[in-house]
Amino acid sequence: MMNSQIQNLQESYLQYLKENPFVGNPKNLYDPMNYILSLGGKRIRPLLSLIGNQSANGDIKSAMPIAHLVEVFHNFSLVHDDIMDRADVRRGQPTVHIKWDMPTAILSGDNLLVKTFKIWNQYNGPQKSEILNCYIQTAIDVCEGQQKDMDFAQMESAVTEDGYLDMIRQKTAVLLGAALKMGFLSAGGKAEHADTFYDFALQTGMSFQMMDDYLDSFGSESKTGKKQGGDILEGKNTWLKIKSLEIDSLRTQELFRIEGEQRITPVIEFWKESGLDNAIQKLAAIYHQNSLKDLKQLENWGYDISL
Repeated sequence: MMNSQIQNLQESYLQYLKENPFVGNPKNLYDPMNYILSLGGKRIRPLLSLIGNQSANGDIKSAMPIAHLVEVFHNFSLVHDDIMDRADVRRGQPTVHIKWDMPTAILSGDNLLVKTFKIWNQYNGPQKSEILNCYIQTAIDVCEGQQKDMDFAQMESAVTEDGYLDMIRQKTAVLLGAALKMGFLSAGGKAEHADTFYDFALQTGMSFQMMDDYLDSFGSESKTGKKQGGDILEGKNTWLKIKSLEIDSLRTQELFRIEGEQRITPVIEFWKESGLDNAIQKLAAIYHQNSLKDLKQLENWGYDISL
């Protein structure tokens, strides 16, 4: 697809979002729902749904509820994630539980989740039940992934590499895969091709997550817009920390006992000495190559989903 086509799809969804606000009483239940959706972001997930639909020559109007369902679910997860993470800011603005209060945030998040089923029910295109099955399994995966992420933060024993990668797959990548697959299904796409669409977006998501972890520790603040070493400062059990513990557990534990921001530079220096900056880029490249294999297969079948 040309950049102009992708931009048109983005604009089409943004217009749909503007025309379909949540309305109901009490007002202070629905205002937070519209607020979280108004905070912007890249809108990658609804865009993937529309790309999946258009790749199979589908009806974009028919696909729009599916794209919206995906975005509403994603924002439900953000409201609850911010509560669990005790986050004060989301996309430069106060989080829902800070702007309102904790009970309102929980209920508005719950209502966002419930509304996704109403949105699905408004969809009248092909393969409605298949789309629902995909969505339900994805929602289960995301919740499992979030619980694993919280469990990992509390674990005294070492988190395994496989465990971490599985958590990232469930928490982040599966929703990207489902967004593209459900969009494809909304065009009446062949069931035997749908899983390749799913895997392409999932592998791409895993690659992006690894690069995001890389940039958090090794990227410059001027380029990323984020303070370098945020994950290190928090002591998060990222892939880099897990591999660091495998390489030298005592040294890693010693470095992470350093208090505050003084920890960041020595940890980064140790990771560079250990070659972890290159190792995580290689892992990201493996996922990227996997996605390219899927993309090649899709192109062989005659689909165009180039991003």
